[in-house]
Amino acid sequence: MATTHATGYDAKALPGIHSRLSRRGLLPAEHLVDGGYTSLVHLEQAAREHQVTVTGPLPVNTTRQNRRNNGFGRDDFHIDFDHRQVTCPQGETSAGWHGPYPTSSPTAAPLIVARFTKSQCRPCPVRTRCTTTADSARSVGFPPRELRDLQLRVRAEQQTPEWQARYAVRSGVEGTINELAHGHGMRHCRYRGQHKAHLQHVFTANGRQPEKHLRPGRRPPTAFQNYLDQHGITRPRSWRSARD
Repeated sequence: MATTHATGYDAKALPGIHSRLSRRGLLPAEHLVDGGYTSLVHLEQAAREHQVTVTGPLPVNTTRQNRRNNGFGRDDFHIDFDHRQVTCPQGETSAGWHGPYPTSSPTAAPLIVARFTKSQCRPCPVRTRCTTTADSARSVGFPPRELRDLQLRVRAEQQTPEWQARYAVRSGVEGTINELAHGHGMRHCRYRGQHKAHLQHVFTANGRQPEKHLRPGRRPPTAFQNYLDQHGITRPRSWRSARD
């Protein structure tokens, strides 16, 4: 159980979680997380430092061209890391290769920027599909090679039925979080200070709700609850459904 400031970014908590699990010898081979924890940097860090595969939906490319699906996005450009150049869909080769630069977010990957010149972009017959600027030339940003390869591989994997079936197990985690938030008031701090709030979270996660407080007609068990039942593991009565 990890307790952070409400304004903290989810992905920043992941390295600390893995470090604490490592000290206790409890690291999983695969860690299923939601989209808030799938920072490209932390996926690579977890595999390198702890041999943990972080599985979760990696955010898609949000550039204008990618959103509208009617222009040349970053994936339409060929990136040659060996020769430090990028080739556009019209065959023009970038004139500059800069970086990698650190980004404003501590969880975001550093960025390499390849730039084309005005003399290359202005006469291009498909310029409007590439950039909307009237005078500037196109530039393309992307992470370093090892992170770029990881990004492409993860995005391809998460489109497969095998990945989606494996990730569906996470529904049990979401069911547990929902139970703590709505059934036990996890979102409302009863004490001042992060240390006391953390104790509340730990006690809530380990608490048991009396039978008399159960409400009829609740939703059926989650995948995680069914897993506990199938393996003969007792679960809190507050998790039981109306059909139990």
